[in-house]
Amino acid sequence: MEDLAEDIRPAVSSVLTGDEFERWYWSVAQLHQFCEAMGLSARGLKSELRERVAFALRNPGALPPKTASTRRKSSFSWSKATLTRDTVITDTISFGPNVRRFFGAAIGPKFVCHSDFMDWMKANTGLTLADGIAAWHILEERKSDPSFRREIAECNNYLQYLRDLRDAHPTLSLDEAKQCWDAKKIRPAQEGLVVYEPSDMRFL
Repeated sequence: MEDLAEDIRPAVSSVLTGDEFERWYWSVAQLHQFCEAMGLSARGLKSELRERVAFALRNPGALPPKTASTRRKSSFSWSKATLTRDTVITDTISFGPNVRRFFGAAIGPKFVCHSDFMDWMKANTGLTLADGIAAWHILEERKSDPSFRREIAECNNYLQYLRDLRDAHPTLSLDEAKQCWDAKKIRPAQEGLVVYEPSDMRFL
């Protein structure tokens, strides 16, 4: 039987080269540890943090390239403005109490500000909140379709792994799938991506 203790991810403090860093999956919290230890900015998306740390390890003393930022253009205050069905969705859309109150009043107590709806709103600037109300109902109707599955964001390696594993083994419990994830994530992962393989069942 394969020795499961072999080739386990090292501690953050012992990773000294870019090649070693790139061999493994790192959580956001661990990437923050790298940034703190190396005096790097810990702001940005997980992919940006990973690139920043890898660059610093490969180029000691060099300044990491700046990440191109997308500046918001709208000055509309979603937290303070009086919202109506004609309010235009802007690139500063947020989902605080003011926005949730509006949709709760327009849709009723069944309104839930779920991730699919928030993604739709962010992707449809220029439309109105009336369009948002209609979109929410359409998104809710999809739930009645037995084949419907919510899309997993590309950056969510954890959920994608669990889905792939349980698709391959439908009788597997969520706790068993998480056990496989916990064992797999500390083993070598190409480009830091944990991918399901049939051999992962050995972790149970």
